[in-house]
Amino acid sequence: MTDRKRDYYEMLGVAKDATADQIKSAYRKLAMKYHPDRNPDNPEAKEKFTEISEAYEVLSNPEKRQRYDQFGHEGVNFGPGGFNFGRDFSHFQDVDLNDILSSFFGGGGFSSFFGGGMGGGRQRADPSAPQRGDDMTFRLDVDFDEAIFGSERTIDLTLPAQCDECHGTGAAPGSRRTTCATCHGSGVVIAGGGIFQIRQTCPRCGGEGSVIDKPCRSCRGTGHVTKPQHISLKIPQGIDSGSRLRLAGKGGGGVRGGEPGDLYVLINVKASDIFERDGLDLGVEVPVSPIAAALGGTVDIPTPDGMAQLKLPAGTPNGKVFRLRGKGVRSFRGEVGDLDARIVFEVPSNLDKRQKETLEEFQRLSNPSTFPAAQTFANKTRIFYSHKEKLQKSR
Repeated sequence: MTDRKRDYYEMLGVAKDATADQIKSAYRKLAMKYHPDRNPDNPEAKEKFTEISEAYEVLSNPEKRQRYDQFGHEGVNFGPGGFNFGRDFSHFQDVDLNDILSSFFGGGGFSSFFGGGMGGGRQRADPSAPQRGDDMTFRLDVDFDEAIFGSERTIDLTLPAQCDECHGTGAAPGSRRTTCATCHGSGVVIAGGGIFQIRQTCPRCGGEGSVIDKPCRSCRGTGHVTKPQHISLKIPQGIDSGSRLRLAGKGGGGVRGGEPGDLYVLINVKASDIFERDGLDLGVEVPVSPIAAALGGTVDIPTPDGMAQLKLPAGTPNGKVFRLRGKGVRSFRGEVGDLDARIVFEVPSNLDKRQKETLEEFQRLSNPSTFPAAQTFANKTRIFYSHKEKLQKSR
């Protein structure tokens, strides 16, 4: 059995509040060290490379990182079989093999070492282009009854929105972007000499190649401000814990005219005081008098559709389960589950004098056939101790 999964931040050797550039830099260093092409006969290096790639896959994605920070590994479960490294190279869009090899070939990577056969370097995103807002995740606790029958909610959130003063540009009125003096517009700086040159994201402009002369006072150059939002949410009938509702365009605001992101509401259904739930099926324990179970009769069973009557056969045993078809949870798709009613005997209490006398009279009138299970148990017990006595005498 494998050990508990390590923390993604620990795998990359970064703090939990690490910036995107710090995460990217840590991954690049580890990727160079453990890449399978540099360690062809080292299965431990291959496993390590897979682990750090999985960690970067999550931490480099704002939405996945938020889910991981809130719910841990369960929030970014890669499904059966775990992380499929064979399929997932999306993180190389940000940290590609050309970047890694550039450390060994003076910043040129494949394109310089092989005479440009692999094409030029990556294009930086235009810092003045519209940018879509971030997708956001919000956990919502709902009552059991609310999940069964559906409801409408208004949730109050504080979300990032485009700054009204600078319209998301991050620049104060009259200010503009200018070429970064540190990297001269390239977005990167090169450290070291000889064959071991390291390309790093420019610390001044963050890799954008330009800086703002005078940042906006309202958003401090980020293009975003936080604003309270009142969002209407319809909770569909039959929703269960773990369900995720997507509200298009209700997430973080875009900048420079970019469209807003989406808001994902992760549902957590509170426990019921009456029912237990398994998907669309329900279970309920029904307290019943042993006398009613012995004589037979009808009992009322609570269901989402209202009270249902169940006919108990005479001699119904304790713990007997009756299935009521189609009396479980009804989903918004029209599916409906079943309800299991488990009979639980309630021992009489707070007896008055006459009730005690009546029960004592019943006990005097009873014989072994009245309680066959007790009689069978007593017979098995006698056989057990008789066997024990024979074994002791034979020693």
